[in-house]
Amino acid sequence: MGLFYELVCTECNGSGWVVRGSKLVLSSDELVTQLSFKLQQTQRQIAALKGQTNVARPQREQSNRLGAGGTNYTGD
Repeated sequence: MGLFYELVCTECNGSGWVVRGSKLVLSSDELVTQLSFKLQQTQRQIAALKGQTNVARPQREQSNRLGAGGTNYTGD
């Protein structure tokens, strides 16, 4: 903390993420990976609280298997 304003930590680039038990700083690549894991975990928790199971997954078009030989029927 500065006298009149907050100073950004130059050692961890203001992220606050360090290696547990030491004063080593995470590299930028490792920081991005860890933040991505944390985001995915939080999204799963939100989805569980909302009662949904497939949040943040792109929806794939399902084949309806109604055509000849189990192929996709398009109605043509």
